[in-house]
Order: sequence, then C-alpha cells, then structure tokens
Amino acid sequence: MKNYNLDSRFEDFAASVVILFKTQPNSFAADYLAKQLIRSACSSALNFGEFEGAGSDKDRANKLRISLKELRESLRNLNIQINAGLIDINAVTSVKNENDELIIIVVTLIKKYN
Repeated sequence: MKNYNLDSRFEDFAASVVILFKTQPNSFAADYLAKQLIRSACSSALNFGEFEGAGSDKDRANKLRISLKELRESLRNLNIQINAGLIDINAVTSVKNENDELIIIVVTLIKKYN
C-alpha cells in the first residue's frame, strides 16, 4: 500500500480555499458563503489533525466524522456558489475534485474505525 501524506492534502485543500477568496467578494451573499466555506474547509483539516492525535479508536472515528461533515458542507457550499453564479466552475474544478477525493478517503477511514 502506498503511503500518502493526508495531513498535507487536507492542509493544501484548506489553503486552496483561502487562496480562492484572497480578494473580498462583492456581494453580501458571496461574502457570507466565502467566509463559511473557509471555515468549513479549514475545520476539516484541523479535525483531521485531531484524528491523528486521538487516543482511542472511538475518538478517532468521532474526529473523522466531524471532518467528513465539514467536507460535505464545503462541497455543498461550492455547489451553491456555482449555481448562484458567485464563482466560476472552472476556477474551482480542482478544489471540488480534491474535496470529493478527501470525502472518499475519510469515509474509507471511518469504516476502518467502526
């Protein structure tokens, strides 16, 4: 089995969302959704870090579930912004793809700890 540095993937995902919104969005809705997306993307990375330091399998599974919840929120947020025309789908394709892949990884890890 190939060893992947998942910490870096989560951190890079969160950083890519932060970079996506380097400039202030120009409407109330865009600003609201951008800030919430930054929070959920960063929270998924932070909770994944907590998973790695958890003391029990139950605690690991709980941190993974929180991370998964935040990843799903991030994906929903991206879809809303795309559908509302607040961001261009071409600008976020790689972010959405990474979000999808991280969801798959976390679901697989949760199954391991349940």
